[in-house]
Amino acid sequence: MKRYARLAATLGQRIEQGLYRPGDRLPSVRALSEEHGVSISTVQQAYRVLEDAGLVEPRPKSGFFVPEQRRVPALPAMTRPAQRPVDISQWDQVLEQVRTSPGDNLIQLGRGTPDISSPSLKPLLRAMANAARRSDLRALGYEGIQGSLPLREQIARLMLDSGCRVPPSEIIVTTGCQEALAITLRAICQPGDIVAIDSPSFHGAMQALKAHGLKALEIPTDPVNGVSLEALELAMEQWPVKLIMLTPNCNNPLGYIMPDTRKRALLSLAQRYDVPILEDDVYGELAYAYPRPRSIKSFDSDDRVLLASSFSKTVAPGLRTGWVVPGRYLERILHLKYIASGTCAPQPQMALAEFVGGGHYEPHIRRMRAQYQRHRDLMSDWVSRYFPDGTRASRPQGGFMLWVELDPRFDSVRLNQALRPECVQVAAGSIFSASGKYRNCLRMNYSSPELPRIEEAVRRVGAAATRLLEETQALESSPEPA
Repeated sequence: MKRYARLAATLGQRIEQGLYRPGDRLPSVRALSEEHGVSISTVQQAYRVLEDAGLVEPRPKSGFFVPEQRRVPALPAMTRPAQRPVDISQWDQVLEQVRTSPGDNLIQLGRGTPDISSPSLKPLLRAMANAARRSDLRALGYEGIQGSLPLREQIARLMLDSGCRVPPSEIIVTTGCQEALAITLRAICQPGDIVAIDSPSFHGAMQALKAHGLKALEIPTDPVNGVSLEALELAMEQWPVKLIMLTPNCNNPLGYIMPDTRKRALLSLAQRYDVPILEDDVYGELAYAYPRPRSIKSFDSDDRVLLASSFSKTVAPGLRTGWVVPGRYLERILHLKYIASGTCAPQPQMALAEFVGGGHYEPHIRRMRAQYQRHRDLMSDWVSRYFPDGTRASRPQGGFMLWVELDPRFDSVRLNQALRPECVQVAAGSIFSASGKYRNCLRMNYSSPELPRIEEAVRRVGAAATRLLEETQALESSPEPA
């Protein structure tokens, strides 16, 4: 770790521990330079890192201060889904969300889209132009079925940060993480099989279950520690679970990072019942804390964990470039990849290999982590300010999604209908449940750098939610007709 990063981590820890309180003036640049024996430019760079993370704010001619404390909503309670296998529904609601094209008039708080306007992506645009200009025309031909070797080499290098030592020969490039999830389900499960999932869970993964005729067994999930291992073990004793599928790092939609002790315990449970694990790590690189969290795959000793990920959330969704590390299912998944979609487009793979290999990926990720963490704090404050009293919200440890829980009588599907004239869309909570639970919840995206526009959108959502809840309460309190 570089000196400025070490100093930033030290100061950040002091702020988090309360040694510097909200509103306190922090030591001067010169004082820190003398205290830590580093240059003034090192201290200035450390303060810039903390400023990007939202932990300090500069005041002209006054120095650096700890920001005044923002309001943070209470966390949602442990979820309590029906613990029995169910068929997946909610496709009509998912379709309504994903069929809407991005436009200037509609603010899509419900979509899982990262910020693609960052200047740190300019090297990627140059790499794409370079790939298109290659005189050997490789960008117009077929790539190998397993994907570009230079890209797989870079993916293998990136996976070291999560504790995984995987050779490029064990990586399959896919058309986004969605294809990785879909072909993995087909490789392991037969129609009618039961898959244990965290709850709430990513709607795309559940629709993949639906497409293959699989049943979902939703497991109670804590917004801080993740899926309940006790409930999972009880479910596996009671039902013939064929696969465990979950997102343990920077979970979508709750944002938690499962502690390493629980990841190890989960793997041990899967080994005891001889069940494979499908780990969706698509947000893992966007953890706010450094180093990034370890994957369950990094603890895997018998190749039962299949890890799926992509560049869609870390770089850009339009590249449609993901991957899967299939473990013992390599040959089966490679065959399914061949018959489902064949090879992936070469140009995005060539551009990503150049972008990552050229040293541009890590600075981009650092910038995005700091931006998203700062935006999380802002959106949490806006929810506290604009939403009805008693609203709860997650405290994401990475990524760019906030899960909001309102009064049990609230209906987020009705909310989306009320928001149409306001040109705002959220993700209704019911699409994150196989059985349509969480109608009183919603998910919002805070990746956009257009903060005034997003704050106004959140204000509109809060105002509409308040109005709908008041209408519901009024109907309930009105006297029954004689």
